[in-house]
Amino acid sequence: MSSKRLNYYQAAPQAMKAMMGLEKAASESVLPRSLRELVRIRASQINGCAYCIDMHTSDAAKEGESLQRLMAISVWKETPFFDDRERAALLWTETLTLVATRHAPDEIYEQVAAVFTEQELAELTFVIAAINAWNRFGVGFAMQPELAP
Repeated sequence: MSSKRLNYYQAAPQAMKAMMGLEKAASESVLPRSLRELVRIRASQINGCAYCIDMHTSDAAKEGESLQRLMAISVWKETPFFDDRERAALLWTETLTLVATRHAPDEIYEQVAAVFTEQELAELTFVIAAINAWNRFGVGFAMQPELAP
């Protein structure tokens, strides 16, 4: 990781400890890791966080995610590559990532809630909230991915 700006881990260690606690809880979700990575990638695409896109596409690929699906995340509505739960998760990700303009209409909530349990929906929302926070650090502090050898 390289950053053109300050090292926020060092500048605010107590806040980062809390942020890492949220990340740990999100990583222990009952949701499949593959779904969590799709959500992280989509939010990062919307937010323009190059560092997070690089990290989470790499993590997803290591877990066996196909290149075809990774390349199609930004156009998930136009492809047959994602199942109903993945589509609902991506819809909820877009809705909450763009909450200032989209809000969270009942019809979208009901569509998402129809395919997730209450626990899953709450945990999905935590994953979305966490990646949106990380994206603010990545973009705000101009974090850049390293070119793989």
